[in-house]
Amino acid sequence: MDALIGTESVTWMTPLMLTLQVASLATLGALVAGVATAYALTRWQFPGRDVLDAVCTLPLVMPPTVLGYYLIVLIGRRGVLGAWLQETLGISLMFTWQGAVVAAAVVAFPLVFKSARAALEGVGRQYEDAARTLGQGELAVFARVSLPLAFRGVLAGSMLAFARAM
Repeated sequence: MDALIGTESVTWMTPLMLTLQVASLATLGALVAGVATAYALTRWQFPGRDVLDAVCTLPLVMPPTVLGYYLIVLIGRRGVLGAWLQETLGISLMFTWQGAVVAAAVVAFPLVFKSARAALEGVGRQYEDAARTLGQGELAVFARVSLPLAFRGVLAGSMLAFARAM
């Protein structure tokens, strides 16, 4: 009887563990890409900035079926990126857990991006400028000043992204 209960627990735990694995990795990817993109859009002026902002928000407002179709077109075996991955690296993302991570990261990205952007816009430039006058480089200013001050907003976006990736 104990062996049967153990087998059943493993059986129902497998999908749960896969879901947690996919959601965690997708959230991590969305977190890194979302914070980096938000920082770039809040700190640098460049042509096409508003267009990039709109493109980064698109997965949030697109229907899931349309977004899924575009992902298949992009990373499918005959897709633009998918064919290159298959030919060059021998990687196929279609119908794998890694492909699920990519899809979940794409839908979770705007949640991190928007929250991180709002939080980073709230960080006073005077604090960053003070760190620069003390000899800190841009990466140190980001890691020691901007990110800690924007942490709550980034954390909120990450929690939303994890829930969405689930």
